[in-house]
Amino acid sequence: MKTLIRGATILAMGGPHGDEPFTGDVLIEDERIAAIGPNLGPTGDASLIDGRDRLVMPGLVNGHLHSSEQFFKGRYEKMPLEVWLLYAYPLLMAPPIPERLLYLRSMLVAIESIKGGVTTICDCFFDPPVLSIERLGVVFAAYEAAGLRANVTNSIINIPVLDTLPFAREIVPVELQALLAGGAMVTGAAYADYCEAAFAAFDGKAGRLRYMISPSAPQRCTVDLLEACSEMALRHRVPFHTHVLETKTQAVTGPELFGKTLIRYLRDLGVLNRNVTIAHSVWVSDDDIALMGDARCSVVYNAISNQKLGAGVAPLRRLLDAGVTIALGTDGASSNDTLRIFDVMRVAALVHAVSGPDYSRWLGAEDIMRAATIGGARSAMLEEETGSLEVGKRADLIVLRTDNVVFTPMNDPRKHLVYAENGSSLELVMINGEIVLRDGKLTRIDENEILREAREAVPAYLGAHSRIEEKNRVFEPYFAEIHRRSTLRDIGLNRYAGDMPAWPGANRA
Repeated sequence: MKTLIRGATILAMGGPHGDEPFTGDVLIEDERIAAIGPNLGPTGDASLIDGRDRLVMPGLVNGHLHSSEQFFKGRYEKMPLEVWLLYAYPLLMAPPIPERLLYLRSMLVAIESIKGGVTTICDCFFDPPVLSIERLGVVFAAYEAAGLRANVTNSIINIPVLDTLPFAREIVPVELQALLAGGAMVTGAAYADYCEAAFAAFDGKAGRLRYMISPSAPQRCTVDLLEACSEMALRHRVPFHTHVLETKTQAVTGPELFGKTLIRYLRDLGVLNRNVTIAHSVWVSDDDIALMGDARCSVVYNAISNQKLGAGVAPLRRLLDAGVTIALGTDGASSNDTLRIFDVMRVAALVHAVSGPDYSRWLGAEDIMRAATIGGARSAMLEEETGSLEVGKRADLIVLRTDNVVFTPMNDPRKHLVYAENGSSLELVMINGEIVLRDGKLTRIDENEILREAREAVPAYLGAHSRIEEKNRVFEPYFAEIHRRSTLRDIGLNRYAGDMPAWPGANRA
């Protein structure tokens, strides 16, 4: 099957055309790009898409999200991460979500992603208190049905939560600590067995689905688990996808628990390498940045989530200068409230204009576009397959109308995309050579039926979750105190985050 997009404005974001816009054609044969350039000429039996007043670019990559939060959209605000986790990921847990709701939740992620121009996602879903191949298969089934390209994983934790936080054992009353006692934690060997079964069952499915490895965070996982995860990621050539230094509390955690930063802890364990993809990286030191650059690892910057949770601003310019790959992510729909990468692009560009007076160091639209496309693909270890429009790569692309107010008058398409576009111009989404959205309508699934079923089924689940929230509210004063103490701790960075000014009180013990 052949498709020709003729006479469009093209942003290839790679290959001989780089990231400079040009007018030309894109020929797709089956699932791959067969040719790209000006005036490709006759193409025989290809289906024709008129590219006049259209912009064609690689599909966006959402480098970090948690589908497990999708039902909590619009539910929380005015909470730092350490408090918010009590409600979005409660310590006193409910039973696992029913499998049909698990499917609907994943399908809502797929719908919102595709309708926002996202062709690839990296989903670290959380499914306590079980590790189930069957339930993992439900998530894969949703993404397969929707036509999405996805890296999927179960984020894993195997250290009791109070042992992963500074001050927790001295702050949380003994009687509350007792509520969290008990329950065996998975070993590195057991998790490796589970992951190998997941690779065998799902990796490579439909030519666009991969299983990846996700130890939740270095302070939340034992050494044997981190080492097992690293070995599997290297052997299967997939990301070792983790969370590092999202908040000031986590910046305090490394020195308190290990006598060193969490980045140096990973390096000293021998697990900081090209496969490592770090979500957040807000509170990194100069030494951390050098280590990350040497490793050529990736950072997924979750600009909106980091602002909503009061975490701070990652030092993207210094990370880029060090050789770190930058991608963009929404994080979960509870700490962001949308899965729109266009929103993240705009916020990521704008927030760095307050990172310091040297405006030559601010990020530009070109930086953001690379992070949203080829940088995201590299963080997912998919850069040979997607992230740019190049001959031989998978045909993952989006088409936007430019005969509208967003692009009129047309100046630099990259700046329009970063500062003016919100996804409203999106006309067509193609993944793996298949059109999965045309004129605002999904071609593979009945969106209205999925939404109808979710509206009927989810309220009862949220009612039960409200009762779980109440049970966990007893911990909030103590987790708020952990947050407060951490914000006052001098960690030697002498700044709030990134290149930002110091937080008032940061130098008081």
